[in-house]
Formats: sequence, structure tokens, C-alpha cells
Amino acid sequence: MGQHIFVNLPISDLPRARAFYAALGLAFDERFSDDSSACVVISDQIKIMLLARDKFAEFAPRPVGHPSRETSVLVALSCDSRAAVERFMEAGLGAGGSDNGKVQDYPFMYGRSISDPDGNVLEPMWMDVTAYERTLGDELNSAIDA
Repeated sequence: MGQHIFVNLPISDLPRARAFYAALGLAFDERFSDDSSACVVISDQIKIMLLARDKFAEFAPRPVGHPSRETSVLVALSCDSRAAVERFMEAGLGAGGSDNGKVQDYPFMYGRSISDPDGNVLEPMWMDVTAYERTLGDELNSAIDA
């Protein structure tokens, strides 16, 4: 069995959080959801656990921060294209998310930044690995020639 990743996020309003993530087109695994948590399926191996703050605190080794005031995690989610990044943003903004005004626009990568209604930061991004490798190769060749 391969490794799985569970990203745990503190939330203050479970129905609002569920509505936001559903608007992004994401499904839920109800086997791991209850009245204080919801399991958001990103892929077979990656899940986001939306946990009510008191439930989140049961797992946390230190006091639970406030994602609306401090950033402690950036959840980057790959998309299939630049257009898919924009669709993700539109869906999230329409469901109560906030545009963080951060854009990463490089020849090989495009990314945006949105906060869910609790302030947790999601970064939809697209990357063309082939273009990145070409860019890296050009930089390495330039350094060697210098």
C-alpha cells in the first residue's frame, strides 16, 4: 500500500466549510466524516480533513492558531491547466473564499492563492514540467558557459 497524506485544517463552521469545498468540485469520504469533521477527497492518496477547532485541538501538540490571522500552512493543489486554476479560483470565490492577491506567473508555472472561509490558504497551481526542465537546462548551460 502506498503512502497517504491527510492534511488537517481547523474550521469553525462545518456546513460552511463543506459547502466551500463541494463548490470546488471535490467529493467527501463519508466514512471518515461526522458532526465535527469532514474528509475531502483530493485523490486516492490525498485527503483534507476539515476538523472543528476543538477536534483539531485533540490532535495538535500546541495551541491551535487562527488561520484568518496567521498562515501556518499553504496547501498547493495541482491543476491540469492555467484555465483550471482560474476555474478553481472562480468556484472558490463564488463559495465564500477570499482572493489573497498572490499570483505566480512563470513560463513553466502558474498559480493563485485563495483562502477558504476560515482563512486556510489553498494554492491552485499548474506546472509544465517539460518547460521547467528546459528553463533549468538553459540556466545551467548559461552558468557553465560563464
